Amino acid sequence: MRLFTAIFICSLFIVSNNTLAEPDLKQQTISYTQHTHTFKSAVLNEERTVVVQLPKSYQSEPNKVYPVIYRLDGAGNIPLISAVMDRLQNNNRAPEVIIVAIENTNRLRDLYPTVNKEPQGPVGEGGGAAKFLAFIEQELMPLINKNYRTYNYNVIAGASAAGVFSLYTMQANPELFQAHIAYSPAVWWNYGASVKSTKSFIAKSKDLNNYVYINIGEEAGLMRERYNELQQALQSNSLPNLRFFSDAFENVSHNLTSAAGAFNAYHHLFLPKQMPMSALSDDIESIDVYYKKLSQQWGEQITPPEAAVRQLGYNLVNMQQYERAVAVFKHNVKHHSQSVDALWGLGYGYELQGNIQQALIKIEAALNVVDTTYPYLDTLKETKSRLQTQLNKTQ
Repeated sequence: MRLFTAIFICSLFIVSNNTLAEPDLKQQTISYTQHTHTFKSAVLNEERTVVVQLPKSYQSEPNKVYPVIYRLDGAGNIPLISAVMDRLQNNNRAPEVIIVAIENTNRLRDLYPTVNKEPQGPVGEGGGAAKFLAFIEQELMPLINKNYRTYNYNVIAGASAAGVFSLYTMQANPELFQAHIAYSPAVWWNYGASVKSTKSFIAKSKDLNNYVYINIGEEAGLMRERYNELQQALQSNSLPNLRFFSDAFENVSHNLTSAAGAFNAYHHLFLPKQMPMSALSDDIESIDVYYKKLSQQWGEQITPPEAAVRQLGYNLVNMQQYERAVAVFKHNVKHHSQSVDALWGLGYGYELQGNIQQALIKIEAALNVVDTTYPYLDTLKETKSRLQTQLNKTQ
């Protein structure tokens, strides 16, 4: 397993504490903006602080909405997420996101669902996860949704104890978050109570439209045994809409598993704009199904992109599956009837299939919509001439 190392050099993040109602806004010199909200939680009966990082396009695209990543254990995790997401976004592998980092007060109390009774750990600690989740659901998420342009696609991520909490939220309220990321979750806690509860939850669930990523480093002993039990239960689930991924990193310490796993966690989570061949079934409508799911995840309406669908057709051509390729090219023309490239692609598919007449018709259709600025106009004309010659020879 290759270890993904993200090196992210931060410029000044200028933030300020503020009240719930009026967060102070400071613009970074690079492109991100951060707010800090400090407010009194009625649920937890204490003051809590969260740091919100807005996407680069937030100010310039005032009508755009964004998925939200809720990251436990504070703002120190923002640079790593930003570095990973930047790389994915640059390759159309992920949408821009709002990041909400939740600072800790009493970490063990808040993040573990059960009180630990196992003597190898801090006996008597934990048990406040239900109340902490109520704080997130009843106070924090309404605050974020009110003050920022959020889209109803929420991710929760955390490491160690926070990883246990991430998995707990799926069991307590499966629809609150659409994705759960748990880096080296400390499932040894309280005789493996979280493993038992997760296994029971999975066994009782009939459907679970969700995403789960977990990983582990060099841990051994009871931690490794209980983690393996959790991993196997999730891996062998029979729930059709549960997407599950896991990693095991050799020679990576417990505290570095979030750095080791962040790329894979988000790379597997977000659907790329370039539809993969694995998502293309014999039913051509699988293209529309894929982009409907992509739109639901990204928070924007994405019609099957002309170039992406055409690439699927080219892939099928390379596999010498000409009939399927023509079907994909036709589907592309349906969405992009005035696209020179879409029409040319369909003509190419017909040509390789041996249907020169239909190939010529599509090339002529492409020439009917092309303008003089098209960089390959001469090649397109040459293609028409060549196909016309071939057709004349057969008549």
